Amino acid sequence: MEVEYASDKVRQQCTSVKAAKKLFGGDAALTTSLLARVYALESADTIKDIIVQPTFHFHKLVNKKGNNLDGYFAIDVRSRKEPWRIIMQPLDANKRPYEPCNIDEIAEVVRIVEIEEVSKHYE
Repeated sequence: MEVEYASDKVRQQCTSVKAAKKLFGGDAALTTSLLARVYALESADTIKDIIVQPTFHFHKLVNKKGNNLDGYFAIDVRSRKEPWRIIMQPLDANKRPYEPCNIDEIAEVVRIVEIEEVSKHYE
């Protein structure tokens, strides 16, 4: 699967050990897990390959505090116990968001995702 990034900062955090360690305050386990998750995204044929793996805990984001999160999803960086999530959006072949984004209907055809951020989304 092709992985796009919302910004150069996000690209660095997801591809550079140094930037990832800085993001996680030096936590080597989180750094390793993030880079492994990004590699798993890149290695998948479609988003369905990620959805069906329970360890990723792929889930839809809900609108919160006035933020419109329709079409955005998250996976755990390491585990449910950790607050860190990789926030992403599926993109079509023209690199545009699906509208509407019914993941159950498009999971087998999504070959591009954009990582919006790596954050403690629920805090």
